[in-house]
Amino acid sequence: MSAITEYFGSLVFNDDIMKERLPKDIYKSLQKAKSENMELDKAVADSIANAMKDWAIEKGCTHYTHWFQPLTGITAEKHDSFVGLDKATGKMILEFSGKELIKGEPDASSFPSGGLRATFEARGYTSWDPSSYAFIKDNTLYIPTAFCSYGGEALDKKTPLLRSMEAINKECLRILKLFGRTDAKSVITTVGAEQEYFLIDKEVFKKRKDLVFTGRTLFGAKPPKGQELEDHYFGSIKPRVKEFMKKLDEELWKLGVFAKTEHNEVAPAQHELAPVYANTNIANDHNQLTMEMMKKLADNYGMACLLHEKPFEGINGSGKHNNWSISTDTGYNLLDPGKHPHESMQFLLFITAVIKAVDEYQDLLRLCVASAGNDHRLGANEAPPAIVSIYLGDELTEILEAFTNKNVYDKKTKKLMQTDIHVLPVFARDTTDRNRTSPFAFTGNKFEFRMLGSSFSIAGPNIILNTAIAEELGRFADELENAEDFETAVKHLIRREIKKHKRIIFNGNNYSDEWEKEAQKRGLSNLRTTVDALPKFIEEKSIRLFTKHKIFTEKEIRSRYEVLLENYSKIISIEALTMLDMAKKDILPAVTEYSGMLAQTILSKTSLGKKISYEADISQLEKISELSASLYKSTEELETSIAEGKKHISDALDSARYNKDIVLKAMDKVRTAADELEMIVGEKYWPFPTYGEILFSV
Repeated sequence: MSAITEYFGSLVFNDDIMKERLPKDIYKSLQKAKSENMELDKAVADSIANAMKDWAIEKGCTHYTHWFQPLTGITAEKHDSFVGLDKATGKMILEFSGKELIKGEPDASSFPSGGLRATFEARGYTSWDPSSYAFIKDNTLYIPTAFCSYGGEALDKKTPLLRSMEAINKECLRILKLFGRTDAKSVITTVGAEQEYFLIDKEVFKKRKDLVFTGRTLFGAKPPKGQELEDHYFGSIKPRVKEFMKKLDEELWKLGVFAKTEHNEVAPAQHELAPVYANTNIANDHNQLTMEMMKKLADNYGMACLLHEKPFEGINGSGKHNNWSISTDTGYNLLDPGKHPHESMQFLLFITAVIKAVDEYQDLLRLCVASAGNDHRLGANEAPPAIVSIYLGDELTEILEAFTNKNVYDKKTKKLMQTDIHVLPVFARDTTDRNRTSPFAFTGNKFEFRMLGSSFSIAGPNIILNTAIAEELGRFADELENAEDFETAVKHLIRREIKKHKRIIFNGNNYSDEWEKEAQKRGLSNLRTTVDALPKFIEEKSIRLFTKHKIFTEKEIRSRYEVLLENYSKIISIEALTMLDMAKKDILPAVTEYSGMLAQTILSKTSLGKKISYEADISQLEKISELSASLYKSTEELETSIAEGKKHISDALDSARYNKDIVLKAMDKVRTAADELEMIVGEKYWPFPTYGEILFSV
């Protein structure tokens, strides 16, 4: 364990390294620039760049890269060496200037931009983000950066995330000032992102075109054993997986990622990694690193890491739980109820802001977790439904009800957990239960946003959370700053807003049919698919929210809307083409070969006379022939639907709707016939590994 403390963060140019290597005046200038959002002086930037270069070279680096997060949802990088030319001597030198640290120029026309950049408009800029530490990976110095176009429009996920953090910081400080909390100089949102993933054997993975091209299985009959026995969840971790987890922890710890909890998840071959919370910007960077490292290290152990939301039909998919909270720079958690939450107006006001924000902007929270992959998972009795609601738990709900109705709250006393076994310790039971079916659950001193898909960047959901809650806190501050009697005004505000927005609070079973009916009565949105949700992004209410807080310009909003729609259609298109390829080149030939064998067997038995029974063979052949014909017909229909879909590509929304309504349904028909055939065709004839082989291969 002592070794861990020695190498934790050893590949990070963190605060301790900067204090050690930077002159005191340079270090102070950097900290002032970060805290006051000031531009760095050239001499200061040059000094930091030189120290960063020397440190990286000592660690074995020859190159550096501006690491950024374009709208692809993954990261991007262009590597440059430290090699330079001394013009006076003509000799090679190692150099890295402040200008190179602060600014890079990647091509902006080849990344998704939703029309912000034309093909001939290539110039884009990366800009150093000093609030996220540089680090070393693969013997290269990685510098976290923002990414924008030549015109200044944000082309990435980091820029609007940083803007949203500034927005909520501003509004939180206004509220704290009203409560006399002037000790806080800044407020940050914090996140701990629990990451679910699958590990399967690499050789099995390579034999499945669907997994290689799309990240999920487009075919696959249910195996004899899945997750029915619930024996995988929290079960003993298999040796190869344990070795992978051990190495993953080590590599993440070197990068300063607080990897904390790891265990088997519900589905066979499914696992989870949870970190300690961090500043939202850093947590976002760390989660991107975690996903990259998972895929890289899995390969080293002869495995493939699957981050798709629904890799396998009929068993649990993978999510990413976004544990969100708000804290001051003094370490005070603004969502911590304390010992007397019913008496804390500050706590109740912040909780009220969250409740109102989630109700007012439930459509934005739904669309920020929308994707072609997550559509297969949300609402499938393993994840929250597409209806957004808040779980507060019995205690906090009762506190709010008592306060709203001006009743005296009967404080619950903690009961002891009694097991009637004397050797076991007695401990205090929590005053409220947990609810794993809720999309947005209060879990003691934070909210757990459970709707994210496993492959998601956490930037988008946290942009929405930060901005929506900043908006409500700002509205509260506007009202309370002008109040004659602050104490009376804040109580009135809390009561009024809870009464108005209590429809979003639901502590029951979100999976039930009854809740769907109840939600409809309450007037809550039920945006079932990505295509239903995305148009909410460009509604006037959404545009007004984002432009008011300078998170996005209207142009940036519309560009992202186009990118998301196009991405949805492209994913469906790739999956449909892959399905056609597998059905026509692999499944149908395999079925034909098996049918031929059956037919030959029947002929052989026929020649032996009446004493040999072959009725079962004929029945099986007839069934296979029927399903084969159905599969062939459905592939023809799918092929036609793909061709017809090209007529809709000029309009992104029209194309997405066509893919949802026509192409996906055609794909379902192909899969239904193929999966039935898989249950009949002999195992040695089936052209690729089955679910049973995949899920129990490690």
